[in-house]
Amino acid sequence: MLTGKKILVGISGGIAAYKAAEVVSRLRKLNAEVHVAMTKSATQFVAPLTLRSLSTNPVYVEMFDEPKLWNVEHIALAEHVDTVIVAPATANILAKMAMGLADDFLSTVLVATRSPIFVAPAMNHAMYYHPATQDNLVRLKDRGIKVIGPGTGFQACGTEGVGRMSEPVEIVEAVTNFFSKSDCLKGKKVLVTAGGTQEPLDPVRFLGNRSSGRMGYAIAQAMQEAGAETILVSAPTDLPVPNGVKRISVQTALEMHDVVLNNFSDMDVIVKAAAVADYRPATNAEQKIKKDGTNRTIELVPNPDILAELGRRKTSQVLIGFAAETENLLAYAQEKMHRKNVDLLVANDVTKPGAGFGSPTNIVSFLFPDGRRIDFPQMSKLEIARNLVEEIVNLLG
Repeated sequence: MLTGKKILVGISGGIAAYKAAEVVSRLRKLNAEVHVAMTKSATQFVAPLTLRSLSTNPVYVEMFDEPKLWNVEHIALAEHVDTVIVAPATANILAKMAMGLADDFLSTVLVATRSPIFVAPAMNHAMYYHPATQDNLVRLKDRGIKVIGPGTGFQACGTEGVGRMSEPVEIVEAVTNFFSKSDCLKGKKVLVTAGGTQEPLDPVRFLGNRSSGRMGYAIAQAMQEAGAETILVSAPTDLPVPNGVKRISVQTALEMHDVVLNNFSDMDVIVKAAAVADYRPATNAEQKIKKDGTNRTIELVPNPDILAELGRRKTSQVLIGFAAETENLLAYAQEKMHRKNVDLLVANDVTKPGAGFGSPTNIVSFLFPDGRRIDFPQMSKLEIARNLVEEIVNLLG
């Protein structure tokens, strides 16, 4: 079931560390290639030799140990694996992950990896309900990290409550369920647009918008996770490219138009998440425009409507559009959906807290031409993207 999958099990220093041995064993029985990284504290609960024997691979503990392979190991391992499971995930490692701290081998890998991450919290119930721990879990979920458990029951400190690490069988089941969905778009080609285009006014200035590209990049990641061959046509942004995704960088609406149209006929799915400028300056000055104290008028000319053109051209492709509005959300979105002939339109009101440009979260509705509507509460953009994948699978039939 996990044949060919490369999985890193990260073990932090809690009493539940002994259960990580069963997690590793179960993953190996499902034919996964398993690697193990432990914090120094974790070695006080379970010996690295045990995990090395079960995984049949070296166990990583110290950042500055003699390398098992001649490379920068924490980076090589972060890039090598398909997913990371942190079990147990103590309050300490969760806090490090939330803050992006990298002070040992495991925490450094967690900062460096772009692969999906699962955490299985394990701690005393008072530590679990501490506001800092709850805030950290919210922050991690907003980043798309998947939280397994925790369970409820007797704890090592002698109390009962929420905070027990989920059982190894539950942890492995969550991972296998994730990978079972990872093939749902296998063999499909997907093009995603992201970011806000920039329309040059002169060599220094441009007309742009507030789009960060986060939503489009999350969608590209979710498509790749689902097994699709994914092309990301991106306007300027500093976001890292998801593993396995091919990025084509553009700046202007005209450049994006040409790239999208050139690739359109080969695609099964097109997701137009970019914020494309509706207009561009009629002229682009060769030199910087100098101020002279007088009023200036900038003549704007319309850019091509990429989504509308795709809607006219599409045959068997699934076409997804976006509508970011500030008022009359549903009315404007429904009109856009029908006018541009899309199969699903994602609508959001950018004036709502937690749904604006640059936010790691969003609040959206999925609209369908047959009148159906799915409303989502505030959630991370990666979670929204994964829900979008499920609807695309349904549309593909």
